[in-house]
Amino acid sequence: MAKSTFLSSSIARKVAMALSGLFLITFLALHFFINLTSVFSEEVFNACSHFMGYNPLIQFVMQPILVAGVGFHFVMGIILEAQNNKARPVAYAKYNGAANASWASRNMIVSGLVVLAFLGLHMYDFWVHEIVYKYVEVNAIEESRYYSELVAKFESPIRTGLYSISFLLLSLHLWHGFSSAFQSVGFNNKFSKGVQKFGYAFAIIIPFGFIFIALFHHFFNN
Repeated sequence: MAKSTFLSSSIARKVAMALSGLFLITFLALHFFINLTSVFSEEVFNACSHFMGYNPLIQFVMQPILVAGVGFHFVMGIILEAQNNKARPVAYAKYNGAANASWASRNMIVSGLVVLAFLGLHMYDFWVHEIVYKYVEVNAIEESRYYSELVAKFESPIRTGLYSISFLLLSLHLWHGFSSAFQSVGFNNKFSKGVQKFGYAFAIIIPFGFIFIALFHHFFNN
């Protein structure tokens, strides 16, 4: 009975983590498409950013949910990793690297923690800045400030380099995590291969898209 309870609890945790991961993937895609507009149109990027920054639903409902989702996803990742280690008390007699599992799947917790650290810096850079600008300093609304602020973030080669490395690790995290999330929620039918291919494409296009945006502004706008 105890074993059955543990199994059910473990499955529930995996499903919960998968759902939170899919939610974060949706946010990541939206964030990417908004940032991508900065490459093509300063005016469009400013308009999108201003809408996101002053829309009450986004600011006071979606944003807290997002922060909670990020925290929940990574806490669950640590719990599941600890459970896996506990369930495997005896080390493998021989480890054969990628023959057993891919680097991405074997190091999800490492890449996840690095990405979490990056998100913390990102939140400090943008979210805390917005809070101070709007609610502490109570500055006047300036709808055209976002583009110049974004460009300034990528002036430093060190910051741009760290930003790029973080998204490389995110790519590896998504490479395994996307398909794993669908498996965890029981998505296994004739569309599974298509979903897996979409996940691999997402894991490449979105993170490398963010890197392209950062490098574009670093080299062409600074």
